[in-house]
Amino acid sequence: MFTNMPIVLNQMSFFDTRPKGQLLKWVGSKYKYAHIIVSYFDISFSRFMEPFVGTGAILSTLSPKKAIAGDTLKPLIEIWKLLQDDPHKLIDYYSYVINKYYFDRDRVYEEVRGKYNSSPNGLDLLILSRTCYGGVVRFTKEGKMSTPIGPHRPIAPKTFALRVREWRERVKGTTFLNQSFIETMSLVKDGDLIYCDPPYIESQSILYGSQSFEFMRLIQEIKRCKEIGAKVALSIDGKKKSGKKIVNLNIPSGIFEREIYLEGGSSMLKRFQVNGKRMLGEDVADRLLLTW
Repeated sequence: MFTNMPIVLNQMSFFDTRPKGQLLKWVGSKYKYAHIIVSYFDISFSRFMEPFVGTGAILSTLSPKKAIAGDTLKPLIEIWKLLQDDPHKLIDYYSYVINKYYFDRDRVYEEVRGKYNSSPNGLDLLILSRTCYGGVVRFTKEGKMSTPIGPHRPIAPKTFALRVREWRERVKGTTFLNQSFIETMSLVKDGDLIYCDPPYIESQSILYGSQSFEFMRLIQEIKRCKEIGAKVALSIDGKKKSGKKIVNLNIPSGIFEREIYLEGGSSMLKRFQVNGKRMLGEDVADRLLLTW
């Protein structure tokens, strides 16, 4: 089915084109090995597309001249649009809330989470992503953010401001859209490069509550995009339990040409589930699938 590639062990052997730090702290972000993923891309594309933009780790690392990035989470797209259109609003709000947080962290966190759950918005989602436990942004079936506060100290406002300026420059050629992956992929044309980082099969219900996502529907769209001349890369579940378990995807043959595993270390989501206890034999490896 695939031309098997070896598991990547030495991440620093790849030229690192990532931003200096993450804008959003979010479990599942590909920031850790975004430069490795991008190194496998065919750079002769006419336009870059991300139907599940999330934290934008791949987008910012590639920094394409022309791109379309979509996501169904409206507050997340609000963050990206503020980054482009009103970056000082992001910087000022982060500084205002985090300076209060440093002195009364529990009260401020509960206030922000309560405000977000009453009226979901990008500014409060930004704060929650940087202060919740391990960046585990988890929603209940009712769509409420449920993650407790994290033990870490969030980055300083000055550091965040520097990241806003760098990330804004990197995504200046991107159009951000609040829509489904099907709507975004319906815009694909011959010569486009698409990167898909959907909810993972074994963590979808844990993190996204009632959000519906049909993996095989995505596979159908990837097949269609390949047939019209686009190239598609897909990140999805790979190996669990330190390699003892390989997640079965049941993908029809003939769609992907290469399969690459990227070592991710211990699962932050699993660590969250066991209340931060030390874990042995719980390392994971992401799977990267390429249609070329």
